[in-house]
Amino acid sequence: MSNRVKKDKRKVKTMPPMSVIIPFIMKNRNGSCNLMSDKIDIVKPEKYISEKRAEGMKNLTMMHLIIAAYCRLVSQKPAINRFIRGQRVYTRRSIEIALTIKKSMTIDSPDTVIKITLDPSATIKEVYESFNTVITEYRENPGGDFDDTAKFLSHIPTLILRSVVGFLRSLDYFGLMPKFIEKVSPFHCSMFITSMGSLGISAIYHHLYDFGTCPVFVAFGAKKRRYEVDSEGNVYKRQYMDIKFTLDERICDGFYYAKAFKYFKGIIDNPWVLDVPPERVVDDID
Repeated sequence: MSNRVKKDKRKVKTMPPMSVIIPFIMKNRNGSCNLMSDKIDIVKPEKYISEKRAEGMKNLTMMHLIIAAYCRLVSQKPAINRFIRGQRVYTRRSIEIALTIKKSMTIDSPDTVIKITLDPSATIKEVYESFNTVITEYRENPGGDFDDTAKFLSHIPTLILRSVVGFLRSLDYFGLMPKFIEKVSPFHCSMFITSMGSLGISAIYHHLYDFGTCPVFVAFGAKKRRYEVDSEGNVYKRQYMDIKFTLDERICDGFYYAKAFKYFKGIIDNPWVLDVPPERVVDDID
């Protein structure tokens, strides 16, 4: 395997000409985002989660399942894992997932952002163990690198802080961000995910960030039930969950996105495929 394939982050050099030009026309991430809303049938996923809990994954949730399905998606549709930096398109092999958590579900409870790095070949067990380890560590011992960094920056006088953040933006643009900052930054990730369901509300369209590298924000809502009519006029009860995506359209075209999320929904509908690694992991173009 060449060094180029082994490198986690690299510039995509064989993009179509139009894809090269677009980031110079649409310069920021929020001005380049598309919004997508869908519904996920949860009958099979809930059955799968119940089976896994019985096998020992006692805290398995839809959050774990969606993240594992996203990893599997990236393993087969790697362009989803691209990002824009300095008006150029980059790709990465590892998958960095960020999410906000609270120590406890109360208004006064402090929150933080955790970030986990996963491999595209990750199984549901690997996703479950990785997240549970980090979440348990935080809730037992709140704080950490992100909190310490945010606390340090919050004590800097306003005018100086504006200059510091502006300097960091410049470093980020040229790919010169210090690795220790990029490691703790929630804005540098493959996907940011949030559960509105844990708050008992519907999913929202969350904005992207014009700082960092995050091209995808996923939000999913509370479980719902309603009666629908099938093609033959029969009434049935549907159990589903809203899910919304905010996507940086500059990393790949609409046709690719459509194929990717049809594949994603197929995994959610048959989550048992996540018990084993994919047969092969597809590399992004050069």
